[in-house]
Amino acid sequence: MPELPEVETVRRGLHRFVVGRHVQRVEVGRERTVRRTSRQQLIDGLTGTTIIGANRRGKYLLLPLDSGDEVMIHLRMSGQVLIADAGAVRPPHTHVVAHLAPGVGYGAQELWFVDPRTFGEVVVFDPTNVAVEIPDLARLGIDPIADDLSLAVLRRLLRARHRLLKPLLLDQHVIAGIGNIYADEILHEARLRPDRMSDELGPAGERRLHDAIHRILPAAVSAGGSTLGDAQYVDLFGAGGSYQDAHRVYGRTGERCITCGVGWIRRTVSAQRSTHFCPRCQR
Repeated sequence: MPELPEVETVRRGLHRFVVGRHVQRVEVGRERTVRRTSRQQLIDGLTGTTIIGANRRGKYLLLPLDSGDEVMIHLRMSGQVLIADAGAVRPPHTHVVAHLAPGVGYGAQELWFVDPRTFGEVVVFDPTNVAVEIPDLARLGIDPIADDLSLAVLRRLLRARHRLLKPLLLDQHVIAGIGNIYADEILHEARLRPDRMSDELGPAGERRLHDAIHRILPAAVSAGGSTLGDAQYVDLFGAGGSYQDAHRVYGRTGERCITCGVGWIRRTVSAQRSTHFCPRCQR
């Protein structure tokens, strides 16, 4: 599933190439993609509007419209947001198409939502009623990039809970946007075992974790995110990211740790997710 760096990469593409564009027409194919509302509600809510912003909360893309509504896009497991010239051949599993009027420097284009596994969503909603219309969005915790997660706030979050570190980092109600890949990489960078208790790190461990969050996530964004072997995550133009080349523990089970050069990367299961760590670096 795309995590914060991947979704932020897509957001930046939308900000650059879609904000200010007028939506002339909307097509909706697979009904499952609009299951939270309906095909007609998405068509009616988006057609004739202008996209005036491109935001992100955790793993959710949010596009404010000049109508006062917003578009929520959640990529889930295999969703992609792509832009192409009008009339281009669409990839399989293209479930939503927004026809964009020509802009400054651009001809008519189409914004596609492609999703082979159909777990993703596209919704037009009223942001003043988000707690009712999209309650999972309303319940998100602090976003470490959009909200500028401070050390003091992180300390409060950690000390208020007696939880294993890895599941806590994955809890979107606590910190929004971090998933399995970046939780493993952050904990390795911070030299913290994934099974440490959140309220037992001490000031030094808390600072290392805070620093790691703010090193790993921006670095991954700068690299365009991580595109793994399934190649399902791509940016707005279909290009993959390169941060997978910098992974130090994720997906490297049984390999020598490239940080210490001594330990061997182990794999365990935490919160029903594969967890990778170096027992020598992370004590």
